[in-house]
Amino acid sequence: MLKRKRNGPTLLPQKKHYRQRAHANPFSDHALLYPSSPDTFDWSTHYPGLKGTPAFADIGCGFGGLLITLAPLFPDTLMLGLEIRVQVTQYVHDRITALRATSTQYQNVSVIRANAMKFLPNFFPKASLTALFFLFPDPHFKARKHKARIISPTLLAEYAYVLAPGGIVYTITDVEDLAQWMRAHLEAHPLFQFVEEQELRNEGKGPILDAVYGATEEGKKVERNAGEKWLACFRRIEVKRQT
Repeated sequence: MLKRKRNGPTLLPQKKHYRQRAHANPFSDHALLYPSSPDTFDWSTHYPGLKGTPAFADIGCGFGGLLITLAPLFPDTLMLGLEIRVQVTQYVHDRITALRATSTQYQNVSVIRANAMKFLPNFFPKASLTALFFLFPDPHFKARKHKARIISPTLLAEYAYVLAPGGIVYTITDVEDLAQWMRAHLEAHPLFQFVEEQELRNEGKGPILDAVYGATEEGKKVERNAGEKWLACFRRIEVKRQT
């Protein structure tokens, strides 16, 4: 729900008007709409006046804190948040709309309601992304629910498909068990290579890392509670075929 100041600019939406459960079952039928292939999707409706396809994808973007922080820092990079929850997606959409009404800096950011565990290749062409973000994902603590974790051997094959060689997977969580799970699975995959945080900062990715640590609602909550965060980043490597 957006409100407008009397004779003033549009206010940002308030979360209290977008009530939603904290998590959604990724295996449920959510009656989602998705393109049959990336080349059938019209991105111009998401990025008015801009051309191209997204290069940054925030999987389970929540309330959009990462995207809103990064958008003005990388104005030439198209960014997309994917969120499965209806009300949360609507909040991010309304937030972007309000920001666009008062600034020209947010034309490069958008959000889609989507289930990334099922339909990611339907939206993104092969090797089109340069950054994938998995920030404070649902830990699915019970062993019988580990199959619902967003990092798994099957899903990593899809992430490797849409991520360009040299692209970075950013993961962070405040759950140590989940941190170990995500790192172990990424390290075991032949197309991903662990990269130290300092190396990424030396490459100029410090602003991205700072946003990963502190721009999201979950990240801020962890800081308020004096909790610990585990960051692990991986580079998509290119394997040369033998002739």
